[in-house]
Amino acid sequence: MKNVKITAFIIYFLFALPIGAETDQNTPEAAVKILLNEIKQIVEGDSLSEVEKAANQKHSNIALSILKVPEISRKALGKYWSKHSVEEQKIFEGLLADLFVHVAFPSSAKFFVNLDLVYGKPKNKKDMMVVPLTVVHEKEGEVDIDFRMKKASENWRVVDVILDGVSMRNNLRSQFYKILKKNDFKELVRRMQKKLKEAQN
Repeated sequence: MKNVKITAFIIYFLFALPIGAETDQNTPEAAVKILLNEIKQIVEGDSLSEVEKAANQKHSNIALSILKVPEISRKALGKYWSKHSVEEQKIFEGLLADLFVHVAFPSSAKFFVNLDLVYGKPKNKKDMMVVPLTVVHEKEGEVDIDFRMKKASENWRVVDVILDGVSMRNNLRSQFYKILKKNDFKELVRRMQKKLKEAQN
């Protein structure tokens, strides 16, 4: 019986891995819908089953693939980006991606659960497309969210999210600058790793 359960889990995990052909990201709005749909399916709990953990990983992987993490990382680190080696940039980029998965996505899942999403008409803004979204939250009231998108190959990727006028990317940059003005890059990495570890426990 135990072997049957293990086999079932392996089969589920293999077929749960994200495959590009399964996700149509050919329009900015379609990409945002995929992102939010995957995030909303992420579940939290202290005693998740292996199947639930695998499902969370699947949804997180797909959601992360909609974000243009290299550009978000570069813009969030701003003037400090070029001051660090390629290896350090990769470390930062990897940590930021992990923080999206383990901190931002679960938090967003709580926010968006059971909410009606009203999409506006996508519009051009300089070198990107903006997908406007309005939600009515029980505690937060009406919230306007703009997803700023750029095309990568044939698919659209999120490069920033504007929540009631506040830029996610600029907010991250402000936090990173405060640390880097008084500390070195190693301290920034240490704090990011600490935040990640707290989220994973």
